[in-house]
Order: sequence, then structure tokens, then C-alpha cells
Amino acid sequence: MMVPAAVAAGGIVFGMANGAIAANITVAGKPFKISASELDGDGFKQYGGVVTTKDGKIVPVAMSEIGEAHLTKLCQSVDASVPGLPKIVLTINAGDAPGKEAVAKNLLIAMESLEGDAEFTNINIGKDASDLGPAPAGSFGQDATHVNIKGLEQVARYTTAGTFTLTGLKLKVNVGAEAKECF
Repeated sequence: MMVPAAVAAGGIVFGMANGAIAANITVAGKPFKISASELDGDGFKQYGGVVTTKDGKIVPVAMSEIGEAHLTKLCQSVDASVPGLPKIVLTINAGDAPGKEAVAKNLLIAMESLEGDAEFTNINIGKDASDLGPAPAGSFGQDATHVNIKGLEQVARYTTAGTFTLTGLKLKVNVGAEAKECF
């Protein structure tokens, strides 16, 4: 999941073609953080792309698709601070135990960075992105039948899924000293 951004809109086009995202996505000006003790997924594809913020800023991203992903100890956080007020962080936690993971189907992620210990099964690196979906010919892509990432820490711009099951969902607004992000 660590490839430089190279495709102008391949991931967005693929998501629109499959009904995963709306045709006119404008992302927030702030990225958000996602962590999981483990992500285990089938049907992995990745290629470069860009997203646009409301003020027109173009942000290069890595677009990653996973047909079905199981996430253990999922944490998502966003700094929602407002100038003049104490720090505010919104957190979502789910999938706290094996067998009770958060499950995402037809997952599409536009990310700025990713860290963790990854293992790919049947990986093809340097594949033409247009063979993975409606992306410009000649751009870089990779795919694998299976991906497993332990200690996942990701900074993303948006995430969509056909379905996202959050077993044991806990949403909390954290203020002041309690306002800590996932990592």
C-alpha cells in the first residue's frame, strides 16, 4: 500500500463506476487517522490518484481497493478542533476482538501514508493501472489476491465501502487533555 501518486482520477472513476462513491466528491481540508492491530483482506488493488478539497487544493493520494477487509481493534480519529476552543478529537473504535472484527466490503481508500508490517499473496507490482480499473493507461498499479497488515497506521483523505460493519462501535467526542488521536 505504499506507492507514489501517479493517476489523475483512476480510483475515483473506479469507485463511481462501481457505485462506491458519488460522482462529485470533495474531501475535507483535514486528513484523518486510521489504525488497526491487524487488517486482513482479499482482492487488493492499488494505484495513484488525486483528491480535491473544497478550496480547490489538489492532494496526491494512493488509491487502495480491498474486496473484503477484516480489521481488528479499528480506531479512526479526526482533529475537529475549532480556533479559540480546547482541542477536540472525534474517535470511532470497533472490532475489539478476533471473530468480532470490523468488516468492510468493496473498500476504497484515498490515503496519504501507511505504515505497518505487510504481507501480500500473489502480488503483481508495476502492473498497468488501466488493467485494474478505469485508470489512465501507462500509470503504475499493483494487485494481490490477499493482504495482511499488522500494526496499521494510515493517514487518509476519504474511505468508502459498499458495507462497513462496525461490531462494538464506540464513538466519542474527546475534549482538552482527553483529545488524543489514534496515533
